[in-house]
Amino acid sequence: MMEPLFPGYLFVRCVIDERINEIQHTTGIKRLLQFGGKIPPIPDPVIEELQKHFQADSVVKVEDSLLPGEEVTVAGGPFAGMNACVLRTLPAKARVQVLLEILGRSTAVEVERNLVTVKRDCLADLVPFLAIVPDQLLLRAY
Repeated sequence: MMEPLFPGYLFVRCVIDERINEIQHTTGIKRLLQFGGKIPPIPDPVIEELQKHFQADSVVKVEDSLLPGEEVTVAGGPFAGMNACVLRTLPAKARVQVLLEILGRSTAVEVERNLVTVKRDCLADLVPFLAIVPDQLLLRAY
C-alpha cells in the first residue's frame, strides 16, 4: 500500500503577510495549519532533509506493525486524544485492542487500526515544533 508522507498537506514558500488572502481562498485549501493561533513556518533545512530522503518518484516502505506494550494515541472516534497501550492487534478485523484509562480504571477496548497513531518522535511528528524561519508554511488541503 502506498500513501503520502503528509496526506492532504501542501508546503508553500512565500511571505505570509503578502499572500495569506490568496492562499486562504485557493480552491482545495480548507484552512491554514495553526498551532496556538500561529501559522508555523518550516525551516529550509527541514524541507531540504525531507526532499533528500523522499524523492518524488521514490517509494518508502513503512512497517505498519504495532507491538504489545507500545504506547499509542487514539486519533479518532469516541476515545480521540486518549493515550493507550497496545494489548494485541486483530488484523482480520483491521482493529487493535488497547488498554485505556477510563474513569480511573484500566479498560480494554477495540478500536479501528486507522484510528491509532504510534507515539514516536520522528521528523514528521516534530515538523510543527521545528518552525523557526518564516518563509515555509504548512497548509492543510482537502
